[in-house]
Amino acid sequence: MAGNTLPFKSNYAVSSKIEPFYKGGKVQISHDEQYIFCTCGPRVNILQIDTGKIIHSIEQDDQEDITSFSLSPDDEILVTASRALLLKQWDWKQEKCTRSWRAIHNVPVASMTFDCTSTLLATGGCDGTIKLWDVVKQYCTHNLKGSSGVVHLVEFHPDISRLQLFSSSVDCGIRIWDLRTSKCICVLESHYSAVTSLAFSPDGQTLVSSGRDKICSVWDLKKKAVKRTVPVYEAVEGVVVLPGKSDYSQMGVKGEGLHFVTAGSKGVLRVWDSSSARCVFTQTLPDAPALNTEEGDLDPRSLMHLLPMPQSNRLATVTAEHNILIYQMPALTVQQQFVGYNDDILDVKFLGKDDTHIVVSTNSSQLKVFELATNSCQILYGHTDTILSIDVFRKGSMFASCAKDKSLRLWKMDLKSGHVHCVAQGSGHSNAVGSVACSRLKKGFLVSGSQDCTIKLWDLPDPLPDVGCEPVLMTARLTERAHDKDVNSVTISPNDKLLASGSQDRTAKLWSLADMSLLGVFRGHSRGVWCVQFSPVDQVLATASADGSIKIWSIQEFSCLRTFDGHDASVLKVIFVSRGTQLVSSGSDGLVKLWTIKTNECVKTFDAHQDKVWALHGSSKDDLMVTGSADSTITLWKECEMKQSKLQQELSNLLHEKKYLKALGIAISLDQPHTALRVIREIRQQEDGVQELEKTLLKLRQDQKESVLRFSVVWNTNSRSCLDAQAVLQVLLTHLSPEEILQYQGTRTHLEGLIPYTERHMQRIGRLLQASMFLDYMWQKMRQTLKPVPHSHRLTSASGHAPLVLIKINP
Repeated sequence: MAGNTLPFKSNYAVSSKIEPFYKGGKVQISHDEQYIFCTCGPRVNILQIDTGKIIHSIEQDDQEDITSFSLSPDDEILVTASRALLLKQWDWKQEKCTRSWRAIHNVPVASMTFDCTSTLLATGGCDGTIKLWDVVKQYCTHNLKGSSGVVHLVEFHPDISRLQLFSSSVDCGIRIWDLRTSKCICVLESHYSAVTSLAFSPDGQTLVSSGRDKICSVWDLKKKAVKRTVPVYEAVEGVVVLPGKSDYSQMGVKGEGLHFVTAGSKGVLRVWDSSSARCVFTQTLPDAPALNTEEGDLDPRSLMHLLPMPQSNRLATVTAEHNILIYQMPALTVQQQFVGYNDDILDVKFLGKDDTHIVVSTNSSQLKVFELATNSCQILYGHTDTILSIDVFRKGSMFASCAKDKSLRLWKMDLKSGHVHCVAQGSGHSNAVGSVACSRLKKGFLVSGSQDCTIKLWDLPDPLPDVGCEPVLMTARLTERAHDKDVNSVTISPNDKLLASGSQDRTAKLWSLADMSLLGVFRGHSRGVWCVQFSPVDQVLATASADGSIKIWSIQEFSCLRTFDGHDASVLKVIFVSRGTQLVSSGSDGLVKLWTIKTNECVKTFDAHQDKVWALHGSSKDDLMVTGSADSTITLWKECEMKQSKLQQELSNLLHEKKYLKALGIAISLDQPHTALRVIREIRQQEDGVQELEKTLLKLRQDQKESVLRFSVVWNTNSRSCLDAQAVLQVLLTHLSPEEILQYQGTRTHLEGLIPYTERHMQRIGRLLQASMFLDYMWQKMRQTLKPVPHSHRLTSASGHAPLVLIKINP
């Protein structure tokens, strides 16, 4: 190794991201069954089913939330409705708005659907009216009145020659509208709560409706009467009629009668025979515990939507947790699963023989295992509270997790199928278990650290149970009270002989794993230690702390060898890369930094997250790393050459030459708020900083000013950078008219985001001013009451050098 020159890493580039793409609302599958359309605030995201990637994102210019949308049956036209009462027609493949018009509804549109010819669009409003639009000739053809309250469901009859529209509103009835006469010809009344879904039989003569009143009604559309009421004993959110041409005997279908599938609060799919009103098949979920079925308590696995995929004979469901599952019929096996929203990412680790998967813990009780090639996800149940930490054994097929439920679990992946199951579990801590570490050489033991201030050593069961067997119980072999406060991190040395622990008590400690004896204490951090990590080659330990620093310690002398300062807030994770010659750290400031240990230099700062980066892990081949943040985003990074180094170097040169306009332009082009903040700070530090900032900002293009305004919203959330944000805002708001600012994209949202933080900063400054005035008042009073002691009363200090002056205070 001494003869070879080890190449240092100089840059990472974002390889891919797993981002939130669905936060509730409508979901629709394209008719060619290649794409899933779903709402996410002001956007409609389009997910490619084969790859699991977001290939298009249709976003409202005014940043208003989308209340409903519909894709035409020919998959060409997408129409969206927003809270701004506008309807927009999109060429979604080009992400281009081709037309927009007023919805005429006085309140937002709640539901929307196309007819089978892709020419008529029906919109149901919260004002109780339904409007029909000819999207080809671009005019309103019908205005249907008579519904009471929100029209949350509209459906055309599949036989276009009938020219009938079905709708439902809060009165729980199903109205049938004759579009020739624009009149309601019938109200189908059977449900006692909201009707959630309608499904037509293949011949169009029968309708199945579902509701939250725990029944499904089968209607004869000729007689316009109920043929059968089916009690399903759960609030039903979706219903799909099975086509008669396929063999569904695996799903309990016998005979040629009408059968339908329901999805609802119990979280499972069930098949019903409409003629006998009996359930003929219930889906089983072997990996999941029983659902919480108490009234009024919505289980996160409850099903909110059920969508047919007839071409491929599949079904898609959407859970209350915003997960989208695709089942292959007739076996109803899970073919793909996509996670629409992850919430805060607390930990993430590479998994699999060649790092083909990642396992993720969020602030929920489930683990998520993503296949990186397709973004398809397997959800693991077992813990009953938030999972805080994960660690993986060396070969990558087994990993351990720990949670707030005071337990830890051992999981094993089948390398052929990729299926993961729990093989062992252990409990014994009296408080939340915040960290877990796996042995490095052999799969022999685990170590856990808890908020009860103890660390425990657990032996793994031998042999491990097979797939389908109950997890075996683990018991702790050794327990040691390790710290005075919460244990935040534990890690095991590469030779399995040493253990390091980091705590909220501001210390890290080194232990012998043979008998859990204390070998030494690392003191030097001024705040809690969030992460400890052994070097893979040298006898050193790295610690990351809430004081914003990273320290390298000798594990022989327990002395600090190096300190790395650069993060503006807590450093949450640190890992060794490049065979122990470099570090990567992540912090509460949303930044990831690459450090070279020998030179104490920060080689590169990566700005890809908008919130705390809790999770950081490197791949076994040392060419990839993955980060996870409280912004719900998982980012996969790949090592690359410094292609952007020229831009970064040019930026440094421009700042040195005081060419601030070009420097700020480069920072904006990189779309890095932290880099732009550096430029703003450089400008403000000049003698004529106010004038220079004003001159620089006003010379920017409109799109650049939009970016600076957006960056300012981010800066304003942090007390360290709020003054820079306010300086930028002062220039923009002073020199630009309200009309100009309102033309910027997302201005309303940005301003709404600025107000609460600005008020908070003003309150903080007000309190500081009050305190300083009080201090000034106390000092003035002290000056009046203090009198110096005569020279004869002065004493000499014990050292004989400096005199001690006694102050006499008058009563």
